Amino acid sequence: MSRPSRITPAALARGALVPLVVVAVWQALSSSGMVNPTVLPSPGAVLVRWWHYLLPADPYDPAQSGWLAWALSGEMLTDAYSSLYRVVLGFVVGAGLALPLGLLMGTSERVYGLMDPLVQVLRPIPPIAYIPLAILWFGLGNPPAVFLIAIGAFFPVLMNTIAGVRHVDGIYLRAARNLGAGKLTMFVRVILPAATPYILAGARIGIGTAFIVVIVSEMIAVNAGLGFRILEAREFMWSDKIIAGMFTIGFLGLGIDIAMNRLNTHLLRWHRGLDS
Repeated sequence: MSRPSRITPAALARGALVPLVVVAVWQALSSSGMVNPTVLPSPGAVLVRWWHYLLPADPYDPAQSGWLAWALSGEMLTDAYSSLYRVVLGFVVGAGLALPLGLLMGTSERVYGLMDPLVQVLRPIPPIAYIPLAILWFGLGNPPAVFLIAIGAFFPVLMNTIAGVRHVDGIYLRAARNLGAGKLTMFVRVILPAATPYILAGARIGIGTAFIVVIVSEMIAVNAGLGFRILEAREFMWSDKIIAGMFTIGFLGLGIDIAMNRLNTHLLRWHRGLDS
C-alpha cells in the first residue's frame, strides 16, 4: 500500500522559496519609495497590523490605553470564527442536498433525464449572481450568506458525485452480478465505494468554493467576518489591514485544504492500495 508523502525540511524550504522571493521584492519596492505606502504598505507594516488585528487590548493595562487600545482590536479571532461557521454550515447544507441527488441521478437514467436539463441551466450561474435574490428572500445576516455558500458548494459535489457513479468500472458491476448481488448490495458494496474518490474530490472543490463565496457574501450581507472587515478597512484606506485580512483568508483556506487532503488520504487508503 502506498503511503502519503511526508513533509521534509527540504520540501518546506522549496515551498518557502517563492514566497520569500515575493516578500523580498515587495520589501524592496516599499523601501525604495517607488510605491505609495498607503497603496502598498511594507511587509513589516502588514505584519504589525496583523498582530494588532489578532491581539485584544487589555483594559486593565494602563499602557494599552488610547491609540493602542484602538489598534489592538482582537477582531481576527471573532471574524475568523464567523467566517468558518458560515463556511461549514453552508457547505453542510449544499453538500447534504447535492450528495443524495447526485447518487440518484447517477444510478437512475430516468432521474438523470428529468433533472439534468435544469442542473445544466443553473450550474453556470455564479453564486454572486444570487446576491440580490438572497437579500430579498432572507434579508441581512447569516441566512443569505449561508444560502450563497450552499449554492457554491452544491454544484461541485453534485457533478462529481454523478460522474463518480456513472463511471464505475463495468468489471466491478458484472462481477457483483455474477456473484448474485442485489440492487441494494450493488449500490452499497460496489457503486458507492467506487464513486467515493470522485465524491471526496467534489467535496474538496466545494469547500474551497464555499470559502470564496463567504468572503463575497460578507462584504454585502453581514456585519462580521473577514470579508466584512476587509471592506471596512477599504472605507478608511487601511491597506495594511486589507492585506492582513487577505493573508488570514489565505492561511485559513490553506488549512482547510490540508485538512480535506488528509481526510481524503485517510478515507481512500484502500483505493491507493489497489493502485500501488
